[in-house]
Amino acid sequence: MKKIILLAAIFSIYVAPAQEARPLFNGENLDGWTIYGTEKWYVEDGVLVCESGPDEQYGYLGTNEHYKNFELTLEFKQEADGNSGVFIRSTVEGTKVSGWQVEVAPPGHDTGGVYESYGRGWLIKPDPEKDKALKEGEWNTMKIRVEGATITSWLNGTEMITLTDEKIGAGEGGIALQIHDGGGIKVRWRNLQLTKL
Repeated sequence: MKKIILLAAIFSIYVAPAQEARPLFNGENLDGWTIYGTEKWYVEDGVLVCESGPDEQYGYLGTNEHYKNFELTLEFKQEADGNSGVFIRSTVEGTKVSGWQVEVAPPGHDTGGVYESYGRGWLIKPDPEKDKALKEGEWNTMKIRVEGATITSWLNGTEMITLTDEKIGAGEGGIALQIHDGGGIKVRWRNLQLTKL
């Protein structure tokens, strides 16, 4: 019996407890986040809203904390032009972002693909057939898993892409939501939940 107890104690040392999902957005204000640029970020009826401002430039809302390996789930609803995105392992200076974007875009524009801003551009786009997973004007659920050098995205349960890239693997930074430039952008976000891996 003592041997069983000892083995159980040793096993518990090597098996880390499962991490629990925690909210990144509290539904009340932007605590824990920083606004970059002059575009609009605000909370309305418990939902996070991003909207183009008068400057019609790029804008970002970034987490103050950095995240390396994680699984992020969130819901988004595109109103007007829904060209936006979710950046991972990214940093922002002014309105210049360094990192990788999982695309959120209108139909036909590669939602779920991965784009490297101010770098290599598109790294991977989903098969065009998968675009039908996007529900325009409705709430959509996106899941992003980043572990080591591998990133996978899902849209409404459909796996959009899986990419392994050494540069992403070496990346460090936070999570950021984007407003694309050009004006006319409006996207709603809710239920942002992150699980550290």
